[in-house]
Order: sequence, then C-alpha cells, then structure tokens
Amino acid sequence: MAKTDFKTIDEYHQTFPQDIQERLQTIRDLVHKIAPEAEEVISYQIPAFKIGKKFLIYYAAFAKHVTVSNPWSDALLAEFAKELKGLKVSKSVIQFPSDKPLPVDFLERLLKFRKGETEAAK
Repeated sequence: MAKTDFKTIDEYHQTFPQDIQERLQTIRDLVHKIAPEAEEVISYQIPAFKIGKKFLIYYAAFAKHVTVSNPWSDALLAEFAKELKGLKVSKSVIQFPSDKPLPVDFLERLLKFRKGETEAAK
C-alpha cells in the first residue's frame, strides 16, 4: 500500500485486492445500515465514521486480517466477551483473520452497541 494521503474511503479501498475490498465494503455497508447519519471520514489514514463530533468506529486492512477499532469501553468488551474469544483483541482493536468468514451478525451487534454509546456520550 504505497499511497498514504487518502482523501476518501473509496481511495483507501482501491489499494487492496478485490477479496479484501469486499470485506472492507461489508463493514462500510453495515455502518451505513446501522448509522445512516454517520459521516465517512479518513482519520489516521484509515476509514472512520463519525456521528457529530464522536467517532463511531475505524476500520483497516492488513495482509492477513481486517480490523475494527475505537477505544473500546469496558462495557463493550464485557458485552461481547463470548464473541471476542479466539480473536486478537486489545483495548482499541479487534482483528478478524482474512482466512475466516467475516462475522457479519457480530459486527452488526457491535456497531449497534457502539452507536448507543456514541449517542449517550453527546
């Protein structure tokens, strides 16, 4: 990934192979479904979505995984502890290996939870 001055999410997506682009687009589509009011932005040179001034979620692609990220709350990590087992998780990043199907149902529930947290923080 040579380009490092992305202006749009489309520019970011286009730097990856088709299979990775599809995974990234799935995450993007889920965000638009759950938070249609969210604004697409590039932050730290990766795709992100904001509701007002609060970041809902970031996501990114790497050679062997895609990530969703945000400083996760303890409540979120506790709520999804079962689903997070077996994934590489930190206080701010969840990695989804590229050799496994993207857990769309889990991502949808995670995004709904984050949207609730974002709205509560206003």
